[in-house]
Amino acid sequence: MPLKAKERDAAAERARLMEIIRERSYAFGVSVTLASGRQSNTYFNMKPTMLHPEGAFLSAALLLDEISKLDADYVGGLELGAVPIAAAVTARSFALGHPLPALIMRKKAKDHGTRQRLEGLTADESLEGKRIVVVEDVTTSGGSALQAVEAVREMGGKVEHVVTVLDREEGATEALKEHGIALISIFQQTDFTG
Repeated sequence: MPLKAKERDAAAERARLMEIIRERSYAFGVSVTLASGRQSNTYFNMKPTMLHPEGAFLSAALLLDEISKLDADYVGGLELGAVPIAAAVTARSFALGHPLPALIMRKKAKDHGTRQRLEGLTADESLEGKRIVVVEDVTTSGGSALQAVEAVREMGGKVEHVVTVLDREEGATEALKEHGIALISIFQQTDFTG
């Protein structure tokens, strides 16, 4: 059953989040190199939205609407883009009375301290058999999501879903499907570009 706050209007929240993304995170007519290595003239830098109070709140609410339909023990994602999202989602889940702990996956293990690739578990906790939903700010080819999935699976966790704020519609759905993972998005790039 979806987590719901009193008197929520998810359609209005989605419309408002789209406005915030347009104002803070969307650029058209620029030349950028994406994390996938591809060139694009459409760019979404979601960090200004994800680190904005209203943007973080609305993103968490809408992501939780999707995540709550799934059977999840944790939510988590790859550094850096997923850090504010995972934090907002776990805080909102607690506020709604259905706490969902968060994890952060490093791109590579630290070479100092505990040398962990995954943060969020105590020494006596394990991901063995646990279900993790990977979250992302922007999904392009699925490469970053698959890095997070790899980190979880190395520790015995299960990932069947990636939930993203924005799917750039550049192959992630197909790439993730090859690994048994479904991609769920709040927005698609065409919502912004037409």
